[in-house]
Amino acid sequence: MISNQVLQNTLEGLKEISHLEFGIMDADGREVAVTAPVFADASGAIPDFALSPADSQSAGPFQFFKVFDEQQLEYVIVVYGDTDNTLLVGRMAAFQLKGLMAAFKERYDKDSFMKNLLLDNLLLVDIYGRAKKLHIAADTQRVVLIIEAGQDKEKNVLELIQEYVGTAASDFVTAVDENNVVIVRDLSDGSKQKDIDKMAAGVEAYLHRMGLTDVRIAYGTVVSEIKEVSRSYKEAKMALDVSKIFFEDRSVIAYNELGIGRLIYQLPIPLCKMFIREIFKGKSPDEFDQETLTTINKFFENSLNVSETSRQLFIHRNTLVYRLDKLQKSTGLDLRVFEDAITFKIALMVVKYMRYMEQYDF
Repeated sequence: MISNQVLQNTLEGLKEISHLEFGIMDADGREVAVTAPVFADASGAIPDFALSPADSQSAGPFQFFKVFDEQQLEYVIVVYGDTDNTLLVGRMAAFQLKGLMAAFKERYDKDSFMKNLLLDNLLLVDIYGRAKKLHIAADTQRVVLIIEAGQDKEKNVLELIQEYVGTAASDFVTAVDENNVVIVRDLSDGSKQKDIDKMAAGVEAYLHRMGLTDVRIAYGTVVSEIKEVSRSYKEAKMALDVSKIFFEDRSVIAYNELGIGRLIYQLPIPLCKMFIREIFKGKSPDEFDQETLTTINKFFENSLNVSETSRQLFIHRNTLVYRLDKLQKSTGLDLRVFEDAITFKIALMVVKYMRYMEQYDF
């Protein structure tokens, strides 16, 4: 439950204060964390001590103390040294370790609760009951952020994000799968979307400094009830997927910025194929040559303005008109007409979506 590094740091602190040597053993006498290589001689006495009714016991220069977790022996603290305060210091160390265990157990319980909440694995009555038991506010505004940090398996992204966010009780950092880290951000301080964007940018910058360059962050809408956290999570997941298709140049994306891409993402592939066949009579818009595609995209960027598009493409206006006329003969769509332009734009997005989904054999 508690990492060995945390236990080691705790013992080092106790040693610095008391000038005694400490060891933490399991019930079989195996070392978990020690401050000096002197506890091998004590390990043989621990199994008998574990079976005895005594809470503490001395043997030569060693003093043993039991640490229980819900009446189950979890650890044995061994103090090495001979001072008048050994017994008192050992009892204080056992109390300290018990408090650490309780804190980490609550943290684990909260993490388990949050994972099940995000994945919609809890009944409504259980959500509020467990939230109350774990001292989690039920009516606080929250938003869910998902961080995807490439394929660098040597970096523990979860630990990096936990370190960045800190140990604030109001925020939660967890992972529901091996690819993404989730932050459930508490917004009771009145944070707005610009503040969420600022936090996401801060997380991205931090991960870049830690050597992770392929970072993508998405977040859902703000919810005001704990039962709605799963909705914000689902929105963030959709935003993450949609951003890979239609917003490749965006490293941070919000669910409410997805626009028509969100609608296209929810279309079934057979319907998309039918739409492309009906509009282009079997020809796909991504079959056009690069010059034509560049012309189309620039025309859309300039809101169907012929003069501005020709200027930015460094071509004569008549050349652009010729290209648009040629496209109209090929597709039956005149991009200078708003309705045709909308149809063509949607078709390009649908094809892009289909190509993306083909990577996953849909």
